[in-house]
Amino acid sequence: MKSNRTVLVIAYYFPPMGLSGVQRTLKFVKYLPQFGWQPTILTVTPTGYFAQDYTLLEEIHPHHIDVERVGSLDPNRLFRKKGVVKMPSERWRKILTFLSDTFFIPDNKIGWKRKALKAATELFEKKKFDVVFATAPPFTDFLIGAELAKKFHKPLVLDYRDPWHEYPTKYYPTPFHKWKNYLLEKEVLHTASRIITTNRRVKELLLKRYKFLEYNDITIIPQGFDPQDLADGAMPVRRSRKMRITHAGVFYGGRTPKYFLQALKNIFAEQPRLKEEIEASFVGNIHDEHLSLIKSMRLEEIVTTTGYLDHARCIQHLRESDVLWFMLNNDRQSPGKVYEYFGLRKPILACIPDGFLRQTIKEAGASVIVDPTDVGGIASGVLHFYELFKEKKLPAPKEDVVMKYDRIELTNELSKIFGFLAE
Repeated sequence: MKSNRTVLVIAYYFPPMGLSGVQRTLKFVKYLPQFGWQPTILTVTPTGYFAQDYTLLEEIHPHHIDVERVGSLDPNRLFRKKGVVKMPSERWRKILTFLSDTFFIPDNKIGWKRKALKAATELFEKKKFDVVFATAPPFTDFLIGAELAKKFHKPLVLDYRDPWHEYPTKYYPTPFHKWKNYLLEKEVLHTASRIITTNRRVKELLLKRYKFLEYNDITIIPQGFDPQDLADGAMPVRRSRKMRITHAGVFYGGRTPKYFLQALKNIFAEQPRLKEEIEASFVGNIHDEHLSLIKSMRLEEIVTTTGYLDHARCIQHLRESDVLWFMLNNDRQSPGKVYEYFGLRKPILACIPDGFLRQTIKEAGASVIVDPTDVGGIASGVLHFYELFKEKKLPAPKEDVVMKYDRIELTNELSKIFGFLAE
């Protein structure tokens, strides 16, 4: 057995791209050397995207990790000189999704596959990787990983950050599109030596759809928080004596601030004095229609928006908040930001449907959980936390639950899977 084994990580989304989709892969890569695995990253050359955060790359510089960047013939390439691209409105997002899912299978990153395979083959000849690790979406990453695993007879580990067939915003314009995606997913699952999901719901969906899979073929490694991100931060600097409720992340698809804003509007209509006691903050890119919504509800003095912040500044903003809020309209996705909320030991206002995430947050405690569109429930949750805030009794999640989501330990779990497969 080699003392320092190697893994090829296939990840289209990787820094300097920002947003939550890069965090899981970045943290695995950062900590794998600690457990005897040297990763090499195969990713796309810098391209147009909704956010960029070059500070994230600084996290892996001390570990001398190779990052191989390969060009791609996909729509993002059109904006490569522009860098940061403004997020489309929800109407345009639906149109673009329709066009993308109509003309590209499994996704519009399929134009990356040929060049990525060529580069990966050259890397294999130099490094003789022990394991191939592919993370998705985009699910083109899985196709690349499967071809490499078959060509070089190496174990393939698939990492489902989100489901493929049941992805919440996935559109199937014809039965053929649905059937073709099914066949592609089935093929890569047959090739995989181990499958990883971020949550129980995605594992259940895979086991139900693909009867050849067995329970132990799929391991759940949840999202998490990096303790180094949360340690040794600047001391919180409060802007005012108000209770601050903060949301971090992007609103898209069925995720919307509409119901939360309506709850605030109702609270202030009934108790105008609370305008001087409660404030809200949205950290991250925000659509023009949501800015218009804030204005139409006359909440401009209450709700502030920061735009995209690099990860360190985002964490600091969350640290300075009293209550952290998020909403999700499905039980399949597992937003990484929730687990950073845990790591910050803050109370959570969660607007989510029944499912694994509701159970996870309930287990941690220090939360109010309501349905995503329950305006009255959201208002009651805000007022509940406000009363605790006045009494200086805001709760923190249970420490034993929080520590289950430490990314260092989660990476250790991944390294053990690699080690088992590479024997």
